[in-house]
This record gives sequence, structure tokens and C-alpha cells, in this order.
Amino acid sequence: MGQKILVISIYLTIFLSSIVFFKEPVEGYLSYIVFLFLFPVFLFKYGIPKPPLLIFLPLFISGIVYIEIGSNTYGQFFKIFTGLFMSVVFYHFIIELYNHNVKQLFTWYLKGAIIVSYIGLVQVVSYYVGFRYGYDYGWLLNKWSVPGGESGIRMNSIFSEPANFAAVIAPAFFIAVHNLAVRHPVFISKRNSIIISIAYLLTFSSLGITGIFVGIVLLLLNFGFVRYAIIFIPLFIFSFDYAYKNIPDFSSRLDGTINIFSTRDVRDYEIHGSSFVLYNNAHVAYENFIRNPLFGTGLGSHPVAFDKYSYTNLQGVLKIEFNKQDANSMFLRLMSETGLYGLVFMLLLLFKCWVWKSRSVEREYWIMSNALGLMIMLYLFRQGHYFLNGFPFFIWLYYYIWKINREQKIAQSQEVGIEAADNSSLILPDHSKPVA
Repeated sequence: MGQKILVISIYLTIFLSSIVFFKEPVEGYLSYIVFLFLFPVFLFKYGIPKPPLLIFLPLFISGIVYIEIGSNTYGQFFKIFTGLFMSVVFYHFIIELYNHNVKQLFTWYLKGAIIVSYIGLVQVVSYYVGFRYGYDYGWLLNKWSVPGGESGIRMNSIFSEPANFAAVIAPAFFIAVHNLAVRHPVFISKRNSIIISIAYLLTFSSLGITGIFVGIVLLLLNFGFVRYAIIFIPLFIFSFDYAYKNIPDFSSRLDGTINIFSTRDVRDYEIHGSSFVLYNNAHVAYENFIRNPLFGTGLGSHPVAFDKYSYTNLQGVLKIEFNKQDANSMFLRLMSETGLYGLVFMLLLLFKCWVWKSRSVEREYWIMSNALGLMIMLYLFRQGHYFLNGFPFFIWLYYYIWKINREQKIAQSQEVGIEAADNSSLILPDHSKPVA
């Protein structure tokens, strides 16, 4: 019983970010309470792991420097630095607690993804039958609202918005699509794969649609472009065409993003608001980066950079300051706050630790790796919060899948070498006797 409560508590930090207990001086999420109770226990048992210390030391030193020269504030820096550092260390403790059993940890995540997907389907059905308590969870979740859309409702389940659902459930969606494309499913059943896929589509989220397209490409690359192109390329084209023609929110955001990045007309009031937000934050991040390329201006400093470089400071520009705190994209936020140090680290981690099907010791490793790789890419694209919904947990999981796969591959190579040496010794000629 105690073990189940522990597992549930850990995974609630991933799935239940739509409840906050206080908003000042920072938003207090459920995960903070879990951290508060478990962190001291884990710290006493394991001590602080060295990798996070080595990674965060340059960020701490550079952060203090930029505070002193006025590019950041103590409040912003320590709020983000402390939250991110504790989150990274906490989820490393979780990996240690379960002896690097990545398959078990990933399976528990998938169980949570199935549950919130079912809740999402209940939400949509309840909306169309008029059962308010079945689709409006504001009575329980205080950082949550019913997201409207052209179809009436955009499914967000227990997440604060559909994009959050799309980002967190992306690995489960990848597994689901994989299972529907092959004869023998892995991790979850075909039925639950269908449930997750339907729920994912019902978000009508631009980020979710992006996840669908990227997921199809990843499957195509792993299975073999030539062999499966006849299946996946038409599916990709059909999905994009359908989404563009039938989901106005997606088409308007795509058109708006292409338009503003090509014309750079920040005074065009016809452009979709989210497209302007992304473009504006990209401008702020770039301006901050070229002035501070090595370490950015420190964790938590993007709002200060925003006040300096935002297009909203110009006359005649819409005063839209959404995502001022998180840059609307983790890539942009890393560029602004950590410079080359953070960007190179994240991109090196993403590409170096990717496990492709051709290099995977076991089937499950490449599937998990690609599923989590999809999630990381979506976060880099449009999710700017460093540790909301347990993102560091998935980073650690991604890293250890690669590490374990590499170790097993090396062990297999050594075993093959030993066997080859043993076999060759059996056929060596006997030179102990003189030849007549």
C-alpha cells in the first residue's frame, strides 16, 4: 500500500499541475508539496548527485554576475534556479529509487496517460450531452478552464490547456501510433492505443498536430523510409491537409506564423495572437542572445530582456505580453537565459542520446527513446516552463534509456568477442610436434 501511494504521489507531480495552493510569491503546485515531504528523505539516502551540481555551477556563477550588472533580479533568478535544480535532483532520486528500471517507470507514466485520456473522452462526451460537471472541472481544479473552439470544446482533460495535454501525452501518443501500425503492440494494448490517439486528436491543438506530424516522420525514419513510405507519407499528407482545411485554429496559427516571420510586419492586426507572441519572444531572445551569447543573462531573466527588446514597446503594436515569463518556447528561453551553454547542452543531449531502431538492443528501448525525443522537441518548440509537469523526469528517463542501451550493446559485443576467441582456439593446429 505504501509503495502504491509513493508511486501515485510521484506521478501526480507530472499529471496534476492544474491545482495551485497559492500564487504569491510563486505559484505553489502539488509537486512542491511532494518535493517537500520526499526530498529530505531522498537527500539523506542518496546525497546530492554530482552531475546536476556540475551542470548548474556555471549557471549559478553566471546568474549572479548578471544580477550584479542589472540584467536579472535576485527574486527571479533564485525562484527559477531553485525550482529547476530541486526538480532535476528530485527526479534523479526517483530514477535511483527504482534502480534505473526505465521500463517500469515508463510503464507507470503510460498508465497515467491512459487515465487522463479516458477523462478527456468523458469531458468531450459530457459537453455534447450537456452534463456540466463532466466537462467543466473548475469545481476541483483552480488553474483550469474550459477551452472553447470552432467545434465547441477543445479537450484538455485535467490539464490547464490542450497544449499541455499534447506535450505531456506526446510519448504515449507515439507508443499508440506505433502499436496501431504493427501487429504486436508494446507497453499498452491496441484498445488503449486507440483511446490515447482519439483523445490526442480531440485537443485540436497546434502543438498536438505538430506532434502527430513529427511522430509520423520518426516512425518512418525508424521503420525504413522506402519500405513504409507508401503507408506513412500518404497518412502525413492526408493529416496535414485535413488539419489545415478543417481546424481553423491550426490553419490561422500556421498562416499567421508564416506571414509574420516572412513579412516581419509586427503592426499587422490580422495576424493570429499566438503567432505574434512567438515572433515577439523570438525577437527578444535573439536580441538578448547576440549581446550575451555564452551564458545568456541567467535563469529567470527573460522578463527583464522582454522589457528591453519587446516589439510591444513600439507605438502602434498590439500590447500582447503573453508568455513574457517563459518565452513561449524552451528553445527561445534557453537562448535568452542560458545562451550557448544551455542550447548546446540540450541539443547535444537530444541528438547524442537518441536511440534509433537500428542501434537498439531491445525493441522497447528505441520506442521509448523516440517517444521521449518527440516530447523534448515539442517542449523546445512551444513549452517554455523548465520543470512544469515533471519535464526533468522525462529528460533523465531519456538519458538513462540511452545509457542502458549502450551498456548492454557493449556487453553483447564483448560476449561475441569472447565466443569468437573461444571458437577460434578450438580449431588452432597443434604445433607442439615436429612436422615430418
